[in-house]
Amino acid sequence: MIDAEGNYIGGELELFKHAVNWKSYVARNTQKYINGDVLEVGAGLGTNAKHLSKGCSSYTLLEPDSKLCAQIPSEIKSVTCPTHVIQGISTNLPSDMLFDSIIYYDVMEHIEGSKKEFQRIQNHLKPGGHLIVLVPAYQTLYNEFDKAVGHFRRYNKSCFRDESQGADTLVEKKLFYLDSLGVVASFVNKWFLKQSAPSVKQVKFWDRTIVSFSKFLDPIVGHSFGKSLIGVLEKKNS
Repeated sequence: MIDAEGNYIGGELELFKHAVNWKSYVARNTQKYINGDVLEVGAGLGTNAKHLSKGCSSYTLLEPDSKLCAQIPSEIKSVTCPTHVIQGISTNLPSDMLFDSIIYYDVMEHIEGSKKEFQRIQNHLKPGGHLIVLVPAYQTLYNEFDKAVGHFRRYNKSCFRDESQGADTLVEKKLFYLDSLGVVASFVNKWFLKQSAPSVKQVKFWDRTIVSFSKFLDPIVGHSFGKSLIGVLEKKNS
């Protein structure tokens, strides 16, 4: 969660550092769209870069919180391509800074005016480039954790398309769900546990057990439902 001054509040980033299996699974399902010069918006501690930077020409991490920015270099030592850390948000990017791939992983739901964010960020994509967005799924599962970490919404496919359709240079390439079994865990938290934050033990159980079963189940159900939604948008060629 980010306050009005751009400072990070909360501990979910430290918690979800333990979700190594999940991050690897997301990378496996999006890696082919991530190449060349890459920008990750709302990079947090930078832990995604270790999973997403393979084969990239450069990897830029954009993060508004100065304390998190200071921690990123120690988290990305294993990244082999050139890296750049920029403190700020998308409005701080120079207009001529363009990328082949732009990533928003668990970020768009934190942005109140996300329609404008889609419109703004399209201008930083090269023609033929991809915008890859990971968001939590289903507003009916909005829970105490969502409130605590500053989520404005959760998404289904209709909501995602409504939010992104104003970015008129982008076309939908792929839209699919991940972590089908994770829906059950979210349902349990919303209606029974009502936790504002999971414990490390719970995160590790979800990551090692639930995600592992979802990897098997997701292809069987055709990625038709899941705890998270991934959208891939492609920039039209001029």
